[in-house]
Amino acid sequence: MVRRVAVVGAGVSGLAATKCCLEEGLEPTCFEQSENVGGLWHYTDQAEEGRASIYRTVFTNSCKEMMCYSDFPFPDDHPNYMHNTRLQHYICKYAEHFDLLRHIRFKTLVTKVKKRPDFSVTGQWEVVTRRDGKEETAVFDAVMVCSGHHVYPNLPLAEFPGIQKFKGCYFHSREYKEPEKFRGKKVLVIGLGNSGCDIAVELSTVASQVYLSSRSGSWVMSRVWDNGYPWDMLVITRFRTWLGNILPRAISDWLYVRGMNRFFKHENFGLMPLDRTSRKEPVFNDDLPSRIACGVVVMKPNVKEFRETSVLFQDGTVQDDVDVVVFATGYGYSYPFMEDDSIIKCRDSQVTLYKGIVPPRLEKPTMAVIGLVQSLGPIIPTADLQCRWAVKVFQGRWLGKCWVKDYFLTTLQTDYITYMDELASAIGVKPNVLKLLLTDPQLALKVVFGPCSPYQFRLVGPGKWSGARKAILTQWDRTLQ
Repeated sequence: MVRRVAVVGAGVSGLAATKCCLEEGLEPTCFEQSENVGGLWHYTDQAEEGRASIYRTVFTNSCKEMMCYSDFPFPDDHPNYMHNTRLQHYICKYAEHFDLLRHIRFKTLVTKVKKRPDFSVTGQWEVVTRRDGKEETAVFDAVMVCSGHHVYPNLPLAEFPGIQKFKGCYFHSREYKEPEKFRGKKVLVIGLGNSGCDIAVELSTVASQVYLSSRSGSWVMSRVWDNGYPWDMLVITRFRTWLGNILPRAISDWLYVRGMNRFFKHENFGLMPLDRTSRKEPVFNDDLPSRIACGVVVMKPNVKEFRETSVLFQDGTVQDDVDVVVFATGYGYSYPFMEDDSIIKCRDSQVTLYKGIVPPRLEKPTMAVIGLVQSLGPIIPTADLQCRWAVKVFQGRWLGKCWVKDYFLTTLQTDYITYMDELASAIGVKPNVLKLLLTDPQLALKVVFGPCSPYQFRLVGPGKWSGARKAILTQWDRTLQ
């Protein structure tokens, strides 16, 4: 019988986990090594060991109606895309509104999580924490790992011959905070992800020249989509997902590529992905194409070799007098507090998890890893629904006998609506469209053809929220406001 639950981390996933436990009558204790909630979104001037780090100018890539907690909309007057300080304020308000702060132990580091000797019978865990130099051990019936995956930088220097003799400075994008110190410099940014593009664009306002190196290209999308509406409110709909699933693959791929090229032809800008039909998460940057067009950002292929002051690229071109290299090469998955590292198995940016949540080799499913799944969709509602699903599993409400065989080894890339519906169906919170058509056709049309906003998963079933229907019917009003 699960009663006491340890939650590791008080970011957006950890807060959702704490709230879900409380709603189901469980006793959560959330351990947070910093002195504030927010995790990734809690900005600090210096990158801190063991904590996620963002630069000063980070804005959200999902709009407010799509990325909110499913029963806690953003205030009407908030912009559609928010600066990190405003999102952090919202996260704090969420924690206060649902009285979560009293369940969080701040400045407390989880140093070890291990199975109890009788785990195969009880499913219990021993959790060792450290605060002010003192260690404490406690027993919990379940553990929810909400420590995120933007903590341990991936810096693959072995893949870049000659980096040791390079006389300029180089560092991982995790260390980057603001552009002023790079004024007048020639900067090479390696990596065409969201961080790499953001940093390249920002540096182009002060650097003498910015070069952006990409190994495999990427689709680049604007936050502002047709008629100026947020991209995700137009793209992430049940109708589009259904259409994508029934169309032949060749037609679906053609439409996808056509849609991605609707504002500019990626090939002309040196951005075309090697795998054109790859559905991997695109980059969101409104300014990169214009920065390339103005010549202040120059696209380059992968680096072949570093020299003392220059860089040789795979296409044979050489760039002289490079002062700074920023490695925007992503992050690795790591759980240093896990005594048995085979429980959450990480290899080459892949993690083995049942439904992207539960480690599959446990005798008892009393551990959940929240917030690792990546999709063309927002993380907050994804983590929220994962927590609701996980708590039901802890309580033994349901779980197939063959669940161990039904895991997936994944880079954690998945289709947003398909994944959300899968979890929602399992716990009885997926909206029944046919039933809605008969009982509430106005709402049904919004659910099918409108944005698949988080409120849809609070219309029915456990955790039903009385404000969900109104939130769906008024979401465009708040967007325009």
